[in-house]
Amino acid sequence: MPELPDVTVYVERLDAKLRGGMLHRVRVLNPFVLRTAVPNIAEAEGRRVAGVERLGKRIVLALEGELFLVIHLMIAGRLRWL
Repeated sequence: MPELPDVTVYVERLDAKLRGGMLHRVRVLNPFVLRTAVPNIAEAEGRRVAGVERLGKRIVLALEGELFLVIHLMIAGRLRWL
């Protein structure tokens, strides 16, 4: 599991890369890891990323329209770009 300094670096790098960009597709590779999805995860598609923040050890993607994707890196501590 990544420690707080690792998550902070991830947030800084993701913010620099994603801010202002559009999410064309959100894909959950393992539905077991999805805790909640209200509204439906597909609602995030086609929205611009307003910023990336940290909430504890969670990574928060703030999207336009007051929608948020909250990611916890769990044990593996990694994200996959597809």
